[in-house]
Amino acid sequence: MIINTARFKTSSPSVEKCPADGRKHEYAFIGRSNVGKSSLINMLTSRKGLAITSSTPGKTMLINYFEINDEWYIVDLPGYGYARRSKQDRVRLEAMIKNYIARREEMTNLFVLIDVRHKPQAIDLEFMAWLGEEGIPFSMVFTKLDKLSPTAGKKAVAAYCEAMLEQWEELPPVFATSAEDGRGRDAILDYIEEMNRLPL
Repeated sequence: MIINTARFKTSSPSVEKCPADGRKHEYAFIGRSNVGKSSLINMLTSRKGLAITSSTPGKTMLINYFEINDEWYIVDLPGYGYARRSKQDRVRLEAMIKNYIARREEMTNLFVLIDVRHKPQAIDLEFMAWLGEEGIPFSMVFTKLDKLSPTAGKKAVAAYCEAMLEQWEELPPVFATSAEDGRGRDAILDYIEEMNRLPL
């Protein structure tokens, strides 16, 4: 897939305020705070400043929409698991995220980002288990592969997938990426192109 245009569309505080055109596929990206979500979105679109990156976790507080090729949306969801937020903020964000994921019919796939350098975390495993229970289509996206050697990166992905198979009969699609060197870009965009052919 060639991305010709990518532009910020809108920020929504709730699923009720999301774009109402109802005709475009949406691909949402989520993960623990500081997993490299904005950097990955910028890498996929080849637009360095499209999604605002920050060294401070927990900056994304709204549902951010980016329109791609005037045909479909990338949706940047707030990160989860950021302990320094107030309890009130955490409850509000969790409700906003889960409402979007469970109720947004236009969401074709949820990309769950996982930092490849860390062993399986309970918060990620529990979140993906919830997705499975709800029947939400999702993919696993390992980020920051450039931080490990090729051999170590493959071993880390394989070990994580092995841990998943202790609870899952089969794995969702798995992508290994690096926002630094562009690894995984074509695989994700090809997958999105394939999904775009499906009716909403």
